[in-house]
Amino acid sequence: MPEETSRIPISKLHDNLIVSIQGALSDRLVAQLKDDVTDRIKNTKVFGLIIDVSGIDMMDSYITRTIRDIGLISRLMGVNTIICGMNPMIAMTLVEMGLGLKGVWPERNLEEALVKMQLWRKRSRLDARRRGRGRRSRGSK
Repeated sequence: MPEETSRIPISKLHDNLIVSIQGALSDRLVAQLKDDVTDRIKNTKVFGLIIDVSGIDMMDSYITRTIRDIGLISRLMGVNTIICGMNPMIAMTLVEMGLGLKGVWPERNLEEALVKMQLWRKRSRLDARRRGRGRRSRGSK
């Protein structure tokens, strides 16, 4: 059996990584994605990770757990994660199987995911400014 050499592409747009999963996934490809995403987060300054699953017809429990794990790992590394483009039948199957995607925020499509990330980024900057003002005012007394 020939060894797979392909990888799922990870693109950077502004301060987000975007993973667009298209077609059938092998267990090896999904495991490689987890390693690739964590390496990119480690080596690239990013605020968010968007995983677009609109090109997937089926998500088994292993793929679901791995995407959840990627979201949890990303969060621990300081990166917000959104999954988008989920087929309604896949969503129903995941619910019926009792599989959740804790740590991963859902959005309908890539456009809405990008808007959500932009709003989170603005809020994060405002919160950082507020925290900065609070420290200066206390220190100046």
